[in-house]
Amino acid sequence: MSQPDHGSARKQRFQERLHVLHDNGLHRKLKEHLPAAFNERWNRRHWIHASLFVTIGALAATIVPGFSNAIDSNLPSSHSTLALPLPPLSLARRGETPGDSWQIQRVERGQTLSDLFEAAGVPATTMQKVLDHPGTREVLTKLRPGAEIAFDLPVNGALRTIRFDRDANHRVELSLQGDKISEKVSERATSTRTVVASGEITSSLYNAARKAGLSPSAIATMTDEIFKYDIDFSKDLQPGDRFSVVMDETWREGERIDTSKILAATFQTGGKTYTGFRFDRAGKSEYFDLNGRSLKKSFIRSPIQFARLSSNYGTRRHPILGTMRTHKGVDYAARTGTPIMAAGDARVQFAGTQRGYGNVVILDHGSGHTTLYGHMSRLGPYRAGQRVTQGQVIGYVGSTGMSTGPHLHYEFRVNGVHRNPLSVTMPPPQPLQGADLAAFRAQTAPAMARIQGMEELIYADAGDSKKPAATQTAAATPAAGGKRG
Repeated sequence: MSQPDHGSARKQRFQERLHVLHDNGLHRKLKEHLPAAFNERWNRRHWIHASLFVTIGALAATIVPGFSNAIDSNLPSSHSTLALPLPPLSLARRGETPGDSWQIQRVERGQTLSDLFEAAGVPATTMQKVLDHPGTREVLTKLRPGAEIAFDLPVNGALRTIRFDRDANHRVELSLQGDKISEKVSERATSTRTVVASGEITSSLYNAARKAGLSPSAIATMTDEIFKYDIDFSKDLQPGDRFSVVMDETWREGERIDTSKILAATFQTGGKTYTGFRFDRAGKSEYFDLNGRSLKKSFIRSPIQFARLSSNYGTRRHPILGTMRTHKGVDYAARTGTPIMAAGDARVQFAGTQRGYGNVVILDHGSGHTTLYGHMSRLGPYRAGQRVTQGQVIGYVGSTGMSTGPHLHYEFRVNGVHRNPLSVTMPPPQPLQGADLAAFRAQTAPAMARIQGMEELIYADAGDSKKPAATQTAAATPAAGGKRG
């Protein structure tokens, strides 16, 4: 084929392409750039321009629609997962590497040690092994609510280490290796500071005390130890009653861990102000009023809680013998096994079985005062000659001896003569005397000054008839040997 024929064929093919591009407007643009004598023979420059425009048009027709589809397309609706096998754990990782698998259990009210071990997945046999370690049982069986016990459990689930606080200053770690247990004790530094807290009751004592910064243990000390003989906290309290306490706070690693040690307290209710000051007498801590008389009464009225008075003191028909005779005590109906408390500090005079009393305990409180507790289902751990303190459990309610049902028979005797336990005048506690009284007054003066200063600060602008609710805690001088918190 000759060269002119070849050029004519290319020109014809190009004209066909121009017809294709005519609809999108490129044809007009192309004509503007072509020579006027379009039907004349093209040179090399003409063909380069034409090829360039054709290429641009083709790219635009191809790329732009594809780009639009990429934007509008949704993500894939399904996917597949490829499982990759992991290498097995080494023996050191499974059983010997410490510190990477601790489980911390916080003791809740009502929980037992068995509950804690079970929650951690530790079997009872392992718990028994831990308790058999010297000194461990005494600590773990007396953990209080809020205390923490930690278990180091590797992947295989066998207990490796157990950690707990022996006291506020010492932490114990027991490492189990087969049948061998190794112990590590570390000391934890604590600091103590003395603070003053004051509050006014608006809805409840508990809420007011918590707002004032008192912990539940400090509230219990105030209600169950200091003022329990003088104030009935279930009946006597009214909105507007006020309290103030001076207490020691124990801090460890930035955490307040104890506020139960109340050094002094005042409570205003029913138009009266009650005071209580902590003082050590004969190596034992007690609370005394402002005049140095112990707040702890010599006897509690009822040696059993949550019981119903089922038979009073005096003449009655005996429920078994059917004869009229003097009932020389009072009866409290309660369920079998209910704890019975010592009415006061005493020495155990008798503990055993005695005729119609069944299982009975007789306590000698001194100064001719004795108490008797009869019909027990079982006796407590005390025997004749041992000392007991007020409130300690000496036995449990039962129905032994001449009894028609579970109850406690309680007698009160003065120099061998029976008295009505519900109405007898209790002997007053012995006040502090001599050097003890002088030391007590020297100790209580600063505490009372702190309380008065706090109350003047809080209630200075309060009216006499109605005072606004207010609570505040202020740091006082650090206790001896402690640091400012």
